[in-house]
Amino acid sequence: MISQKWSKLIKSLHLKKFRKAEQLFFVEGEKAVLEVLAAHWPVKALFGTADFFDRYPETAYAAEMSHPCSASELEQVGTFTSNNAALAVVAIPQYAPFVETDGHWTLVLDNVNDPGNLGTIIRIADWYGIRHLLCSADTVDAFNPKVIASAKGSFLRVKLHYGDLTPWLEKAQQPVYGAFLNGDSVHQLALPKAGGFIVLGNEANGISDAIAACVNRRITIPAFGQAESLNVGIASAVIVDNLVRLSAK
Repeated sequence: MISQKWSKLIKSLHLKKFRKAEQLFFVEGEKAVLEVLAAHWPVKALFGTADFFDRYPETAYAAEMSHPCSASELEQVGTFTSNNAALAVVAIPQYAPFVETDGHWTLVLDNVNDPGNLGTIIRIADWYGIRHLLCSADTVDAFNPKVIASAKGSFLRVKLHYGDLTPWLEKAQQPVYGAFLNGDSVHQLALPKAGGFIVLGNEANGISDAIAACVNRRITIPAFGQAESLNVGIASAVIVDNLVRLSAK
């Protein structure tokens, strides 16, 4: 059974202000919880069904506190409409300050609002070996439950750094590419070398004027049809694939 104290805490973690105050977030579902435990992130509490603990008895010792509960209890405190496995309450990691690394790609997110888009971008970064995302302060919180669910286990391997993007980009030693509707085609770029910053903007308004001033090369995905624009998650996949492929030649 999930106690009233823990139930209240987990429900509060749906909101950013309480995640920030408590420095905690939660992960739900069998696969995601097992990945968090395998990665040895500090799990403060683990709640699971009897079936989950029967199939993975070692997990009972991998958290500071473990307790059996019903699937309906997991569904009541979490966001999943169906969860017959587990939910983990995890400490938010404290990352070292971002340091630019020559030859490496870094994604830069300027006010990306949708949790699903951010989760998708985290998975794309993980797929292509990008280990750091720079996020404006108004980009959706990385530990939003919808971001965690959308990112799958990739949030364990990609570090998100939040703050004012301008200082990072103004002192960049590598090229700063920005995704715009008008720019050089990503299919035909001649890259000086591998690595740099890839800036992606807000879903509705694109890259802000302040951040656009830091971009030294505008790039675009050429359209062959009549669609007005691409979803930022899809756009990030196309751009990253092309830049990583071209820089690998």
